Amino acid sequence: MSKFDFIKRNKYTKAGFWTTLIAGICCFTPLLVWGFAFAGLAAFTAYIDYVILPIFFIGLSMVAFGYRKDKKSG
Repeated sequence: MSKFDFIKRNKYTKAGFWTTLIAGICCFTPLLVWGFAFAGLAAFTAYIDYVILPIFFIGLSMVAFGYRKDKKSG
């Protein structure tokens, strides 16, 4: 039994984990900026943080909520 088994058992932690991972990759690397530039949407790169950072924190909250729920149930 691994200490990260709660991610597999709880749907909130699984969704929050993947949301946080994808938002983190897009937020902390220029991957999203390159994608916008390639698609011709470079003018919107100034507003990326207004969308990605809240998504990142929502994902972190889902992981924390699922972890807490898992600890209470088991």
